[in-house]
Amino acid sequence: MTARDTRIADAGVIGTRAPRRGHVFVIAAPSGTGKTTICRRILERDPALRLSTSHTTRKPRAGEQDGVHYHFVTTGRFRELVAEGRFLEHAEYGGNVYGTSWNAIENPLGLGHDVVLEIEVQGAAQVKKRIADACLIFLLPPSLAVLEERLRGRGTDDEAVIQRRMALSDRELAAAEIFDYAVVNDDLERAVEEVLLVIHAVREGQEDSIRARFGRAAVMTAFLAAQARAASPRR
Repeated sequence: MTARDTRIADAGVIGTRAPRRGHVFVIAAPSGTGKTTICRRILERDPALRLSTSHTTRKPRAGEQDGVHYHFVTTGRFRELVAEGRFLEHAEYGGNVYGTSWNAIENPLGLGHDVVLEIEVQGAAQVKKRIADACLIFLLPPSLAVLEERLRGRGTDDEAVIQRRMALSDRELAAAEIFDYAVVNDDLERAVEEVLLVIHAVREGQEDSIRARFGRAAVMTAFLAAQARAASPRR
């Protein structure tokens, strides 16, 4: 018996098969696309998924619990964690900083769970550099006009904030080329189902079956073409 076998036997697991290491799924989208709602729905539908809990410097909102919704920390503590190399990714958004710690993903991945990161586009780029096989899924609104309607319909932002969010969405769309797949959220239930189709195909190693339908290049090309048609003057 080798030293490794001895360690396994001592742990009481000899003869058992170690769980597969989970996948990392990044879901990002312009504000108002429905990212949070879709992430909640896919977690309800797929028990193998775990949502990573991010760190943030923003203040807790009503009903939010530290360690459940976010790890709420001061700006000073966040900087210390960055300096210590604790974060897989971190990014500034809306005047606050958000980040995903390595600890938040390593334990569930090691137990065989797939981990969902609900983060911003700039954070997604960092994940792709550090975890080459991470699967990046970009959510799109039906159109930019609908996105603006959704932002206004919230009733929580003034005109200046809405305009900043729309300008940011333009930059996020331009940066979407780093993503592997894209899904248009023109119908919530259908979008949830399509995100799950992507996740299950990646999990089973059957990505060829979904690439033509949900590959980022194809979906983005169709989306941008539709925007161009909507913006062109009618005859």
